[in-house]
Amino acid sequence: MRYISSWSGGKDGCFACYQAMRQGYKVSHLVNFISKEFQRVSFHGTEAKLIQQQSRAMGIPLLQKETTWDGYEQEFKEAVRSLIPSGVKGMVFGDIYLQEHKDWVARVCGELGIEAVEPLWGKNPEEVLSDFIDSGFEALIVSAQSEFIGQEWIGRRVDRGFMNYLRHRDIDICGENGEYHTLVVDGPIFGTRIEIIQSRTIERDNYRFLDTCRYRLVHKG
Repeated sequence: MRYISSWSGGKDGCFACYQAMRQGYKVSHLVNFISKEFQRVSFHGTEAKLIQQQSRAMGIPLLQKETTWDGYEQEFKEAVRSLIPSGVKGMVFGDIYLQEHKDWVARVCGELGIEAVEPLWGKNPEEVLSDFIDSGFEALIVSAQSEFIGQEWIGRRVDRGFMNYLRHRDIDICGENGEYHTLVVDGPIFGTRIEIIQSRTIERDNYRFLDTCRYRLVHKG
């Protein structure tokens, strides 16, 4: 049986995909949604092309779908429905504790007739991030709310130092409420790593974003 993975490019979705694969789920596709207006992952600000690079680095096919604010649910269903005939039985998500997200996922997947798989659900957020780091994943902070995260962290790696920073500021360790977002550039399910060569920080509507100007895939080993 095949499963697909909801994919924003960030750490939680990636780690959920990894955990599902370790549990024996066969992930056939990554499914990514980008803003039709900006051609970037909403809230993350990640370029569509960077998500495509992740797919290549992992060797897992990508279904990338443009969405609009008002039509998101319908467009989500259309994308997922297009893969069901290939034998897809379920979809993996990276929710940890937000019940509203889990309820939406369960309802939509139920209406599509597939299983919603939530490998991280109910786990302690600090343990989730610690396990992510200890498993050998590397993620960069690509967007953050200005009131929570200092500019100096944009573009830097998610590590123990960042975890300590979040603890001292009483911010959710995993950023589950949207305090910050990440881009995974390497890890045990990556055959090659993504190297950001040139970037800049831009500010818009109380958010800071990492705008990646140049990047490449680098072979490991």
